[in-house]
Amino acid sequence: MSDSEYVLVHPAWFGGWCWRKVATLLRAAGRRVHTPTLTGLGERAHLAAPDVGLSTHIDDVVNTLVFDDLRDVVLVGNSSAGAVITGVSDRVPERVGRLVYLDAFVPANGESVVELIPPERREVMEALVASEGDGWLLPRFAEPPWERFVRDAWRVDDEADVGWILPRLRPTPFRHFTDPLHFESPGAARPRRVYVRCREWPHPGFDRYAAHAAASPDWDLVEMRSSHLPYVTAPADLTTLLLELAA
Repeated sequence: MSDSEYVLVHPAWFGGWCWRKVATLLRAAGRRVHTPTLTGLGERAHLAAPDVGLSTHIDDVVNTLVFDDLRDVVLVGNSSAGAVITGVSDRVPERVGRLVYLDAFVPANGESVVELIPPERREVMEALVASEGDGWLLPRFAEPPWERFVRDAWRVDDEADVGWILPRLRPTPFRHFTDPLHFESPGAARPRRVYVRCREWPHPGFDRYAAHAAASPDWDLVEMRSSHLPYVTAPADLTTLLLELAA
């Protein structure tokens, strides 16, 4: 897989812009990189609509692979994008060489991301959708202002990084979280999967995924000493890891 191309998929609220540091480093190493922005987010925020959901976002990435004729890709998804890359690997498994769950949710067939979030957090999200998102947009993850959440929860300490992230975050169509994942080929073979656990972000659910990956012959587990957003806070380390995974 040394000539693999990388497709890097961002989570809710972000856009393809968030991979800029890592994409620059990968390209400097001679790799080709694609950072699609999901419908309704980033520079495509004007396309947000109540009917945009998980299947739309899976289509976004599938179409990137198909129309650019990409094969043997290293497909990376962070956080809620774990659901997106899972759906993509079901739809076009022949185009994916390796799946990398970067501190990401790993829903099973029939599950949605919101089902994997603790009930107390889910209630906060649903209340925000109702009170601030017209019943279909999730404006942010929790009650505190975004700046505090970026600093305290996501552990982004550098002032320049905080200033770069905050104005680019956008509300996410809530169906990104609530739509269940439906496999078209539930019994088909899956590409090799890697779980990357970012240990500076405590999350019991992600710890369970890491434990499963460590015990499963179908998975590899890698650990990073980084925040939940290593493409922002530890881009050099993440780039080295991604190059190693494709070697």
